[in-house]
Amino acid sequence: MNHPMPPPGAATAPPRTAPDHPRVPAGRPVIDPTTEETLAVVPDTDPATVDDAVARADAAGARWAALAPADRARALRRFADVVDGHLDELAALETAEAGHPVAAARREAEQVRDLLEYAAGGVERLTGRQIPVAGGTAVTFAEPLGVVAVIAPWNFPLPIAAWGAAPALAAGNAVLLKPAEQTPLTALRLAELASEAGLPEGLFRTLPGAGAVTGEALVDHPGVAKVVFTGSTAVGRRIMARCAGTVKRLTLELGGKSPMVVFADADLERAAASAPGAFLDNAGQDCCARSRILVQKEVRDRFLELLEPAVRAVRVGDPRDPDTDMGPLISAAHRERVAGLVPTDTPALVRGAVPEGPGFWYPATVLAEERAPERARTEEIFGPVTVIGTFTDEDDAVRLANDTPYGLSGSIWTRDAARALRVSRGIRAGNLSVNSNSSVRPTTPFGGFKQSGLGRELGPDALAAFTETKTVFIDTAH
Repeated sequence: MNHPMPPPGAATAPPRTAPDHPRVPAGRPVIDPTTEETLAVVPDTDPATVDDAVARADAAGARWAALAPADRARALRRFADVVDGHLDELAALETAEAGHPVAAARREAEQVRDLLEYAAGGVERLTGRQIPVAGGTAVTFAEPLGVVAVIAPWNFPLPIAAWGAAPALAAGNAVLLKPAEQTPLTALRLAELASEAGLPEGLFRTLPGAGAVTGEALVDHPGVAKVVFTGSTAVGRRIMARCAGTVKRLTLELGGKSPMVVFADADLERAAASAPGAFLDNAGQDCCARSRILVQKEVRDRFLELLEPAVRAVRVGDPRDPDTDMGPLISAAHRERVAGLVPTDTPALVRGAVPEGPGFWYPATVLAEERAPERARTEEIFGPVTVIGTFTDEDDAVRLANDTPYGLSGSIWTRDAARALRVSRGIRAGNLSVNSNSSVRPTTPFGGFKQSGLGRELGPDALAAFTETKTVFIDTAH
């Protein structure tokens, strides 16, 4: 969400002479969003260093791709084992720099380990085909792309970095990871762990810095074959335009305005109990957050009766406390943005409490559609806010769910299996769940429709997204 880029222009190699480079600050403070204290000062990566990193990654990637698949898989499993030995450390870093409750941060660190193991299992199954043709035969090969730039967001900095890095490495590529300005610490430590695991020098490197400097240098660099970006739709559009200059491959996971659709025949108690986690996880800083809850008109009042105590039961506080459910927003600037969409004096059906003192807190907030600000109804809030609307019947539910430029995720609550399938087919979104608000699993594809993105991550086909298909014809007629 936080990789500002200049307006798109001609995509050329970054400049090589110092006078043409943008002025790069000596270091960027990393702020703990809970205490507002400075955790570290991390130097930005300038374009000349990006040049050098791309050259080194290209050389390391060629050697890596030449390894026998079994050897590459073993190396990734060693990486997974090293990550497994540092789960508590990685979780603590994620809690410190991103404000995630420690239990959630631990699960995110575990997901990195699991993604590496899952990707390692695909290395030896990344096979081509044999195709009979007139006069001979043809075989195909899944060739690695080369150097892949992974531009990770601040909302889930650790796991989403691995979403791109793990399959890219498994497919034989080198990876340059550009973390968000606010959250570079987990990414830097992950690259150190890769080195401890014995991955070749230069193969997986973290390049912290501003989107307008480090990110732009990676996106424009002719030596980078693919960009994987997770963040806002607005920035994704600009990156897509810049990639056109060098015809880069591209995966985009962008914004969302995901609906939770609750039918009258649903288990209302279960749906209401599940709803707070659907829009308050990570303080709502989640592209899959159910920031719209659509309830069939005849059960709206009952659903709200059940929802209010569930929201008020969410424990907001120090994310280092294992009993905490929701921590702070990432920064003062982001809190101001959320408050700009939903001022704290907006009439609310439910408004939770937040701790006093330092920290970028914003209360859990449930708004009625008829009294919510227009921007809160239509734009991605990226905060702990949801808007309650109503629908009349199945067709109306699908129409309202689709009334958005986004199409990332959503959920359908009903006891009618046939209805669940009909509505699932009718909603234009990449990831839907029935009687659940779960959106992401490492073993299933993830990505969006419409302006929520381009391409798919995770799942059994993730490695293929980091390869080119090469066809070789063999003449057997002579």
